[in-house]
Amino acid sequence: MVTKRSKRIRTKARGREAVDLAAIRDEIRAAGMRSTAPRISVLERMRRASAPLSHAEITEELVPLGFDRATIYRNLVDLAEAGLVSRVELGDHVWRYEVRGTESREREHPHFVCNDCGTVACLPAVSVDIRPAPGSRHSVVAEVSDVVLKGLCESC
Repeated sequence: MVTKRSKRIRTKARGREAVDLAAIRDEIRAAGMRSTAPRISVLERMRRASAPLSHAEITEELVPLGFDRATIYRNLVDLAEAGLVSRVELGDHVWRYEVRGTESREREHPHFVCNDCGTVACLPAVSVDIRPAPGSRHSVVAEVSDVVLKGLCESC
């Protein structure tokens, strides 16, 4: 069934990087969830992102299309619980969401946060190796879940 809202989603996506809405629907269903217009819209928006997005950044685009802020938030939580997106906090007390990659190197990667302008960027081509210092017997680190690098971006 094609609704006015799904037509708007399709039209909006045409002007940008093409995202296959049928594939998004299938992915949502494969995760055991209903393929609703808000879920499709949230996942489609996230697929076009080049860095993790906050709830506020996603609502900037989707609220004018007729979606409710609370519905967008609930769908972000649902998509994260289903494993389709991951949730990361980069030290500023704001949850950001990003689409999970299929390969482990895409899934687990460090992020960069600019101390001056607040820009957030994914660093998938950067490898971070954490191991005990030379001469120490063991490390207190058992598992690393997130690596966040902070500094000044090229623009600042």
